[in-house]
Parts: sequence; C-alpha cells; structure tokens
Amino acid sequence: MNIHILEKGLRKDEIIFTAAELGEARAVWCGPPVQPGEVREAEFELPQLFMRWVDIVPSGSTACEMRIEGNTVVLTGILENIEEDGTGYLRLGRDLIMLECLGEPMALGSYVEIRTREIRLYPVNL
Repeated sequence: MNIHILEKGLRKDEIIFTAAELGEARAVWCGPPVQPGEVREAEFELPQLFMRWVDIVPSGSTACEMRIEGNTVVLTGILENIEEDGTGYLRLGRDLIMLECLGEPMALGSYVEIRTREIRLYPVNL
C-alpha cells in the first residue's frame, strides 16, 4: 500500500500517515528513518490476536477507511476470508491485510471494523 507520511508520532518510530482515499492512521514504522512528506510503499502487520464479535465487528459503513480515535486506529474493510487456523484477510481498498483471529464465524464478504492500538508498517522493495 502506498502511504504518505504526514508527521512523526509521540512514540519511538511512530508515524501518522494517509493512504489514498482511505483516511489517516498511526503506526510504528519498522524500516529506515522516514520524514514527513515522503511517500513509501508499505506492508501492514497487525500483531495482536483479534476476537471476532469483540475486536472485529460488523460495520454500518460500506466504504473502506482508516481513522484515528484517541489511542485506537479503526480499520473498516471487507472480511475476505478466514482460514481454519484463524488467519484472516481484510480488504482495505485494493490491498489485503493479514490478521490472526479467534471466535465464532462471521459472514465473509461483509464490511467489518477492526479496532487496534498497534499497527506496524514495513517498507516494501528495500
């Protein structure tokens, strides 16, 4: 996903960024130092284990987006798939974000919201 770095965050290596028409989010940058104004291609990592129907909930929205609410980043996208081992895939625009989850089944192909306090971004094509 192409991201545009807006500013440095409060924590070490944290950045505030935008991605296309998806909105604004906060993440820890896990690569060489970056500066506000730079555009980078990045891969998302959601390191926490999410619980379906608790951390992953149906969304009233029918648009993919990212937003910051206090200390939390909210990702709204399409739940593409959940494999038997709990590996899930969230479609955010044209990109897929992999995550680990547990819990009762959810309808695939529907819009969901995921709330997280930690996103890591890794540079692509170093």
